[in-house]
This record gives sequence, C-alpha cells and structure tokens, in this order.
Amino acid sequence: MAGWGEPDEHGRLMPPAAAPELETLNAFLDFHRATLLWKVDGVSDADLRRPMVPSGTSLLGLVKDLADVEQSWFVEVFAGGKPRFDLWRDDDPGATWRIEPNESTKQILDLYREVSEDSKKAIAGASLDDLAKQHRQGDTSLRWIMVHMIEETARHNGHADILREMIDGQTGE
Repeated sequence: MAGWGEPDEHGRLMPPAAAPELETLNAFLDFHRATLLWKVDGVSDADLRRPMVPSGTSLLGLVKDLADVEQSWFVEVFAGGKPRFDLWRDDDPGATWRIEPNESTKQILDLYREVSEDSKKAIAGASLDDLAKQHRQGDTSLRWIMVHMIEETARHNGHADILREMIDGQTGE
C-alpha cells in the first residue's frame, strides 16, 4: 500500500495526511481525477460507450460530463473565462453525458485531461477565499468550488465503479 504522497499501484498520488488546505484539496481532486481514468483503463471501446443503466449512463459519458462540469466551474464561473470546448447545449442538457458517433475514446479522454489542466491554470495563485467572477447562486468561493468538484468527481467514481463491475467484474476504490 502506498504511503501519503506516494503513487499507488494505479499511479494515483495518495493525498498528504497533513498539508495546507489548498494543497490538500488539490491533491484529493487530482486523486479522484486519476481514479476516474483508472476506472476506464483497459475497457473496450464498445463497453466504454455502452449505456449500462436506464438513464443511458456509460463510463465514457461520465468522463465527458465531468469535463463539462470542471470547465464550467473552474474556467467559466471561477475565472470568468470562455470555455475552450463547447460541451453544454441549452437545448440538449443530456449531450454532456452522450458520446456521439464522431467522438473517439481518445478524444474524450484527452478532453478530460486538457480540461483538468485548464482548471488547474484557472485557479493557479488563487486563495480559497477568492470569489468566483460569475455568480450562479450569489458569492461562491474557490473553497466551495473545490469541495463541490471533489464531491462531484468522487460521486462519479462511485458510478464508474458500479458500471465497471457490471462490465467485467473489476472493483476497487
């Protein structure tokens, strides 16, 4: 078992047990990002795209949706920037969950990695008490956004764990 701050057998860095708050939150978000990528690793393209539950959720759809959510909260809401990737459609909110025929697995995984890097750049040098430039529900601090994104990514990882088990029996945190 990996120690705090060391990579585990899946290459995920274990978050430090004692670090400043922003470092801890960033480490947990990175850990959950890496967990999601581990959950999709080694799964066939057909199984990544296959809706596994009545809502139509697929493993790759989870990745695409998290890319949209990260881009929205960090780049658009917090930093006040324009999205680099046009994922959200007001006329079709389900589009962020759906993998279109022209979207490859590599494109979606690269998209998630790129959005994660854009998110890190959007908050570089910021304080957890800094407020978002755009307001959805009133003033929103970076602290709230970080905790929300950890919660959102961890929840999607739980979904991914169940979907992966349904596909090939693979489990793990």
